[in-house]
Amino acid sequence: MKRWYGKILGACLGVLLVRVNPLFGALLGVLLGHAFDADWFGRASPYRVLGISADASDVEVEQAWRRLISQYHPDKYVNAAPELRARAERAARDINTAYEKIQKLRKKSR
Repeated sequence: MKRWYGKILGACLGVLLVRVNPLFGALLGVLLGHAFDADWFGRASPYRVLGISADASDVEVEQAWRRLISQYHPDKYVNAAPELRARAERAARDINTAYEKIQKLRKKSR
């Protein structure tokens, strides 16, 4: 799903904030809005967490989830150092959260 609202809101705010040159403000706002829409500010996309593209099929999503969760499952790190086990738990939590978000997004779009 392509987002567009960041560009429009950015242009409006740019015009309001840069009253000396509204065209410059609008251009600056559109650029910042595009950066927001394209996730340039580091919000982790669930697809990025699983290492797949947004147009991946349901089978590819499940395969990526299974591969990653089998690699980072905390039960594999029972006898490991506490820091390593904590890192594996955090990674498994992020992987499961990303998978659930993708499932919700796809269910909503159907």
